[in-house]
Amino acid sequence: MALPEEGESVYPIAILIDELKNEDVQLRLNSIRRLPVISKALGTERTRLELIPYLNDSIDDEDEVLLAMAEELGKFVPYVGGPHHATCLLVPLESLCNVEEAVVREKAVASLNAIAKELPRELLQSEYVAMVRRLAKQEWATSRSACSHLLSTPYPDLPDPLKAEFRDTYTKLSKDEEPMVRRSACSNLKTFVAVVTDRSIIIGLFVPLFIEQSKDEQDSVRLLSVENCIALAKALGSKDLVLQYILPGVRNYCIDKSWRVRYMLADHFTGICESMSEEVTQTEMVQSFIRLATDPESEVRTSIACKVYDFCVLIKIEQVIKDVLPIIRDLVSDQSQHVRAALARVIMKLSAMIGKDHTINFLLPLFLSLLKDEFPEVRLNIITKLESVNEV
Repeated sequence: MALPEEGESVYPIAILIDELKNEDVQLRLNSIRRLPVISKALGTERTRLELIPYLNDSIDDEDEVLLAMAEELGKFVPYVGGPHHATCLLVPLESLCNVEEAVVREKAVASLNAIAKELPRELLQSEYVAMVRRLAKQEWATSRSACSHLLSTPYPDLPDPLKAEFRDTYTKLSKDEEPMVRRSACSNLKTFVAVVTDRSIIIGLFVPLFIEQSKDEQDSVRLLSVENCIALAKALGSKDLVLQYILPGVRNYCIDKSWRVRYMLADHFTGICESMSEEVTQTEMVQSFIRLATDPESEVRTSIACKVYDFCVLIKIEQVIKDVLPIIRDLVSDQSQHVRAALARVIMKLSAMIGKDHTINFLLPLFLSLLKDEFPEVRLNIITKLESVNEV
């Protein structure tokens, strides 16, 4: 963290402080970036009593200035006198959690989580928790949206009653009437379950919430729930429980009416497969792969085409030859150049997997077809991987 040079005069410091009020956005931004210099000159006490309150009163500013402020305040614990005085930083950062611009809120949340890791436990359980309660009850959706990002970091250091309260807060946010808040809660399920060590809570609370999120009326919520499959499977810690609770959601994602949800499933497909049992991967997930590879939307087919090799690693060679190669043959002649280009990046690696004879019989004609493709990106992707065939 940059500190002022020895001998830095009071005059430049006065200029920096004055620039915090300047009408020129760039001057205000430069001054915000040099807040550590101003703070060092003021001292820790005046920083807490004068500078931080002033910043809190300056929240009505341009987004780029607020973004810089949110970032700097996350590194400001040493300048206010250390962790025992760091609660004064919660006030302006809480205000920044209310602003409309998402990137500002995200940076404010990141700074609050960084400060939470430094706060003494008693302050964490009092001041920080009080702030979370206020945000959770705000009428503005932006505040409630930010709140769900602040639950998992302090959770391990809370006593059981406060842990239960945080879980209850997360549940309410997950069922909020505003889609923005539900999206935020859904995106944070994976981080929350990672710090919950009681499997009965995972099954009793988070699994039902996951199921609700995967069926939400808003596709923007459903698509975010796809990534939670992997984190939830890890938290469950049992292939049988994954089969019981996660697989039904995967089936629904495959036939979801929104192509964006199906795209997210394709994007996380191999990670989800790795959380399943070998038997399920070789049966249900093969059928899911085929469905995604024949999806009517080219974006979905492009995403799953990138995963061809990684998926084939997880199943038997016999299945690759019987079930996957016919699909690959169709993808080679797909009407979308992006699908063909994505496949061209990975298809060569299948040679070493299925051996020389099968490569000659099945893959070589496909390689030649891609080498003659009318789009240069497809040809380039094949040419750059030719050494994979030479090794066979």
